[in-house]
Parts: sequence; C-alpha cells; structure tokens
Amino acid sequence: MLTAILAPLATFITGAISSLGYAGIAALMAIESACIPLPSELIMPFSGYLVTTGQFQLWIVATAGAVGCNIGSTLAYALGAYGGRPLVERYGRYIMMREAELDRADRFFQRYGSATVFIARLLPIVRTFISLPAGIARMPFWKFQIYTFIGSWPWCFALAYVGMRLGEAWDQSPALKRAMHGLDAVVVVALVIGLMWYIRKRKATA
Repeated sequence: MLTAILAPLATFITGAISSLGYAGIAALMAIESACIPLPSELIMPFSGYLVTTGQFQLWIVATAGAVGCNIGSTLAYALGAYGGRPLVERYGRYIMMREAELDRADRFFQRYGSATVFIARLLPIVRTFISLPAGIARMPFWKFQIYTFIGSWPWCFALAYVGMRLGEAWDQSPALKRAMHGLDAVVVVALVIGLMWYIRKRKATA
C-alpha cells in the first residue's frame, strides 16, 4: 500500500524528465514553485543521476531547474500581488499554508526586505511558498525575478550534484547497489510516515 502511494508520484517525475528532457525539469520545478508541493528533492537528484548516463549536462540541469522556479514563482507572485492577503487566507489551507505562516513571512519581509526571497530559496519547504508574500508585499517584479533565479540555481545545482554523485557511486559499487535495494522499503515507510505526521499536525493546529 505504501509503495502504491508513492509510486505514481515517482513515475510521474521520472517519466516527465526522461521523455521531455530539460523542459521536463523546468516544468516540474515550475509546479513546485507555484505552491504545489511537488518535491524538488526528488526532481533534481533524479535529473542529476541522468547526468551520469550522458543524457544531461549538470550546469544545464541546474539552469533548467532555476528557470522553472522563476516560471512557477511568477504565477504565485501574481496571485499574491493581485489577489492579496485575503485570497491567500481563504485558499492557503489547500496548499498547507496557514495564516501564522503568512504572518511569519510578512515579518521576514519587514525585517530583511527583498533579501528574504533569496534566502528562502535555499531553504526546504519555505522556498515553495515564499513567492506569495513577495507578491503581497509588491516586491519590485524584476528584483523578484533576479533574486529568485540566483537563489534557486545553487539549490538546483546542489541537489542535482548529489544525484550525480550517488549515480556514480551506484554504478561503481555493486555492494552499495545491493544495500540501497535492501533499504528501499525502509525509505518508503519513513517518507510516508513523515508525510502523514506532517499533514495530521497541520490539520490539528489549523
């Protein structure tokens, strides 16, 4: 059952990247940056693994991911800018963004200004939602685009690099390959339990 829950997501991600190439990476990262929790922690490492097969080049993978982040972030920015805080307060719960998190993001903007966008792009989870308060705050559009790209590129590169190195180790070490196969079930169980705990906690405190 646990495998059945995660398998469609993994199949969707790997299928899109394998068939669409760099455009698939950009499209998936755009979805993630548009406040839809499609994990970049799966998208970019798999893309990095494909570097070891000769299908991709690492720096282009990172750039495609960053471009996708800009595309998706622009959509979220527009929602914040034109829908305002009331729109986010009304529908934010559907993307697991509570009013308290919006308040926290607003305080970050008041304290750190536009640099918040750059810093948040380097942080898991937060990076997915930061564009909404940036739009609400009416951060200058082109500054938002620049900060989003230069913050997203290192994140995409780092995850892709990890995937590339793991791919190299995987191919070079039969023992590691056997060990990783043995841990598949454990990893799946841990991911699902963590996700269920996170969702339950958010609902309980909503």
